[in-house]
Amino acid sequence: MNVNEKLKRYIEQNIFPQYELNDKGHQIEHVKYVINRCYKLSKNMNVDINMLYVIAAYHDIGHHIDYKNHEKVSAQIMYNDTNLKKFFSDKNLIIMKEAIEDHRASLDREPRSIYGKLLSSADRNINVDDSLKRIYLYSITHFDKLNENETIEECYKHTLKKFGNDGYANFFLEDIEYNNYLKELHNLLNDKEKFIERLKKIISKIK
Repeated sequence: MNVNEKLKRYIEQNIFPQYELNDKGHQIEHVKYVINRCYKLSKNMNVDINMLYVIAAYHDIGHHIDYKNHEKVSAQIMYNDTNLKKFFSDKNLIIMKEAIEDHRASLDREPRSIYGKLLSSADRNINVDDSLKRIYLYSITHFDKLNENETIEECYKHTLKKFGNDGYANFFLEDIEYNNYLKELHNLLNDKEKFIERLKKIISKIK
């Protein structure tokens, strides 16, 4: 991808290392996944690849500061980064800020731009095992007083609430891979015993 080399170098050296502060479900591995998904989903779209790269690179940077409002915190961190003014106009920085603010799965409206739709959609997993792993890692960090069985129950409830038939997770672009992921995940959610069995296998690999 033709990302500006100076911009890319700045992000890799100064922004990526900050993701070590996040829980293990929101560290650099996830960010790089979102960047790649943004590129893939934006193929044949008329978008600025540098803008897309930056919003993906910053989208969860504030997660360790306030995970409940991380989209707002992350957007503000990006917008306040004066180094980005070397590469983008004020108008584009506002579009990028709004895109990060709009990426959360529970957003009750459509993102305000194509950049927000791309980021929000790219932030969704398309591999069931990867998704369950991230939910588990998130749970053991933010619900650390639960025992393992309670954590597994929390993972099931969270997954059902987010991705069940009436789940709050939105997807704003047509994507076959995501549709296949949802079908597989729904089948698993409809059989709680299989869900727990699969999650336990994932947990055993982490440990």
